[in-house]
Amino acid sequence: MTTASPTSVDSRPIPLENDPGGGVLGGRYRALTLGIVSVVLLLAFEATAVNTAMPVAARQLDGLGLYAFAFSGYFTTTLFALVVSGQWCDRRGPLQPLFTGIAVFGAGLVVAGAAPDMWLFVAGRAIQGLGGGLVIVALYVVVGRAYPERLRPAVFAAFSAAWVLPSIVGPVVSGAVTQHLGWRWVFLTVPVLILLPLAVMGPALRRSERDHPVLKGADFDRRRTVLAAMAALGAGLLQYAGQRLDLIGLLPAVAGAALLLPAVLGLLPTGTLRAGRGLPTVILLRGVAAGAFFATEAFIPLMMVTQRGLSPTLAGLTLTSGGLSWALGSWLQGRPGAERYREAMIRGGFVLTAVAIAGAALVLVPAVPAWVAAVAWAVGGIGMGLTVASISVLMMKLSAPEDAGANSASLQMSDALGNVLLVGLAGVLFSALGGGSVAAAHEGAGGTGSAGAFAVIFLTMTGVALLGALVSGRVRRA
Repeated sequence: MTTASPTSVDSRPIPLENDPGGGVLGGRYRALTLGIVSVVLLLAFEATAVNTAMPVAARQLDGLGLYAFAFSGYFTTTLFALVVSGQWCDRRGPLQPLFTGIAVFGAGLVVAGAAPDMWLFVAGRAIQGLGGGLVIVALYVVVGRAYPERLRPAVFAAFSAAWVLPSIVGPVVSGAVTQHLGWRWVFLTVPVLILLPLAVMGPALRRSERDHPVLKGADFDRRRTVLAAMAALGAGLLQYAGQRLDLIGLLPAVAGAALLLPAVLGLLPTGTLRAGRGLPTVILLRGVAAGAFFATEAFIPLMMVTQRGLSPTLAGLTLTSGGLSWALGSWLQGRPGAERYREAMIRGGFVLTAVAIAGAALVLVPAVPAWVAAVAWAVGGIGMGLTVASISVLMMKLSAPEDAGANSASLQMSDALGNVLLVGLAGVLFSALGGGSVAAAHEGAGGTGSAGAFAVIFLTMTGVALLGALVSGRVRRA
């Protein structure tokens, strides 16, 4: 936990006796809730649309070898933006980093959509990561400052519920646009959605800023900012080394590890990497859950297109069930009386995620129907809804008011780091086992040459999820 600062955000919840607004959609909180949910809607629609369009984009840009890099590159720059956003929120409030992040996010979409080659496409995704990192921490700080503790589980459930509509509509719209207009239009049209959160969020957030004034005066912590830059650069070097897979790649690999390890130790709460009891384990498990789930999810559409010959639309729809059931899992953890079962819900969520990843791998067997992947991903969505929302609630509960921004940033940094390392590992496995070249050669033909690459990735992520279940008992403080 970070050291208390007299200039940090006043994130103390409103006392219940002064909280006449009722629930998250009551008079006091309605506009703010709708505003932050609209931001999550933007991020959710972009994610589902990109998952659907990515296999086509990577093939047309001759970049299947960099397929995983297009995902992990996003989270690499997010590592830096998370720390900057946490400090920015603690010293100036969430308004500026939130709106700045939305604008940068939109700019990244435009760069990716106009990219003439795969490396520039990855650069656009990296710009998106900068914006996404600024936005997500700001949203968490808004929740910590504006809502009483009793309403926070419902707010996090609303975050998950905001994925429902994009999960249904996103793959269909993105697939149709990709097939009939081209994948570029998926990226170039999403920025239009930025207008919705800007219009809804602005007035409500400004009112919240007036109700919870920020004590200004402190400068940014230069040490944490430098460590964040080291983490992002180190992660980038490791990914580059993983793509080379030769002796020359050892140099950036060593340099990346030398930068990343001390940066992570300095940025995350003490004891995170060794699963110290309480907050350190809570932070660690966020990265484990996100990395295992999204590393698998990144490769499911590609698997469905190359191994089962599905169209981009049908391949993207495979993930729809996960978005819907994630909202269900998050809703369940927010029910009255669920608080006493936090640890059990986290452990059970990891087990369900492991079952889902293993179940999705069954589709590599030609005799198994393709719809089995959608059923498996529905199971995984419930598990992630239980796990991620419960981890967020525990993080807030274990954080002092003055540490809300820093610990929210640590939680999101663990999320991003888990994605960078595990999606990057999946990319290395995919390239090392010949997945990139073989998938391209067997495009839409149901070829089995790259089935082994997908199987190894899914088996590895199943093991990671089971490891999370084993460690989950340590979320309870000694």
